[in-house]
Amino acid sequence: MAASTNSFLIGNQTQIPSLKPKSISQSFIHFSKPNTINLTTRTKSVSIRCASASTTVGFEQRVFNFAAGPAALPENVLLKAQSDLYNWRGSGMSVMEMSHRGKEFLSIIQKAESDLRQLLEIPSEYSVLFLQGGATTQFAALPLNLCKSDDSVDYIVTGSWGDKAFKEAKKYCNPKMIWSGKSEKYTKVPSFDGLEQTSHAKYLHICANETIHGVEFKDYPVVKNPDGILIADMSSNFCSKPVDVSKFGVIYAGAQKNVGPSGVTIVIIRKDLIGNARDITPVMLDYKIHDENSSLYNTPPCFGIYMCGLVFDDLLEQGGLKEVEKKNQRKAELLYNAIDESKGFFRCPVETSVRSLMNVPFTLEKSELEAEFIKEAAKEKMVQLKGHRSVGGMRASIYNAMPLAGVEKLVAFMKDFQARHA
Repeated sequence: MAASTNSFLIGNQTQIPSLKPKSISQSFIHFSKPNTINLTTRTKSVSIRCASASTTVGFEQRVFNFAAGPAALPENVLLKAQSDLYNWRGSGMSVMEMSHRGKEFLSIIQKAESDLRQLLEIPSEYSVLFLQGGATTQFAALPLNLCKSDDSVDYIVTGSWGDKAFKEAKKYCNPKMIWSGKSEKYTKVPSFDGLEQTSHAKYLHICANETIHGVEFKDYPVVKNPDGILIADMSSNFCSKPVDVSKFGVIYAGAQKNVGPSGVTIVIIRKDLIGNARDITPVMLDYKIHDENSSLYNTPPCFGIYMCGLVFDDLLEQGGLKEVEKKNQRKAELLYNAIDESKGFFRCPVETSVRSLMNVPFTLEKSELEAEFIKEAAKEKMVQLKGHRSVGGMRASIYNAMPLAGVEKLVAFMKDFQARHA
């Protein structure tokens, strides 16, 4: 096959110009098997195998990425996207070039929604919206769509993101913080029985998993107002386990933790709650506009939605969210056990019963060693373990895409580090 000297051959050997690796000239790349990348040049042949512990793509060994977000994506999803990047399913164009109103992209977004509905068993009386602006934009969209300026709403604040949501709501309605874990450094979830909810609150808002502090709701409160609804920001544990969607009026989540790249925000909302936006609501924050236009009112984050669709398909192939939850529980148990069995060398501040399966914060008894821990871990190809700047310490985010091998390697490193520094 004739080709320019600066080309990759990907998937069906479509030519992609200007992707020459620096270390090898006149190179070509194609996938012959799902986990194997074959590289050939005119002078020599090299075979590089992708393994879970040390995948090699583009001549660089992949790392175990413990970032809180944007976070790791499944390798098979990345390789699928790579193989389709230049020419999606013979369409002659990339997903990044498609009209969002064309039949090709319509098939992508419709399948993504269908697969998500199957994963979460979303009832038909709920709409699924693919939006932009991150979960933070929903902090304002919720009160603008669901209540008037003098309406009361309740917030349970178990971490930084719940606090930010509460502060934003102050601009648009009358929110009440009915519980806050700030005085205890956000290490617990309250007892629901003791909550003094506002009798006429339009909604009760929670952050189901606090990314920074590693606190996760294992169950959910019931709204006492018969006409009120429960709302949850599920950004950092979305699709990590089964959820009874019918318990909520609205679930929203940024995709960049568990289901895709940054740029996509997913809103699952009961249909009878749509259509009540205030007159001052910006058109891009009006749920009715997006629902009536099937998330296509303006150009959506097309490639991000496509990536989410690939992840949804992958989660279904794993057996659905019950199986995914089992894997996440195993990873979390392994890491928390390593912390708890270290005799205080490592410490997790979060109350045991509400420790997150997704974000594991921990500190060292000898805090002066934390920078060295992070530095040495990076040398071992384990990156983004530094805790959030507001709390310090370390944090391992072990979302769906983090393989068990990554957690096993981290635990082995922790034990070795302790042996050398205890």
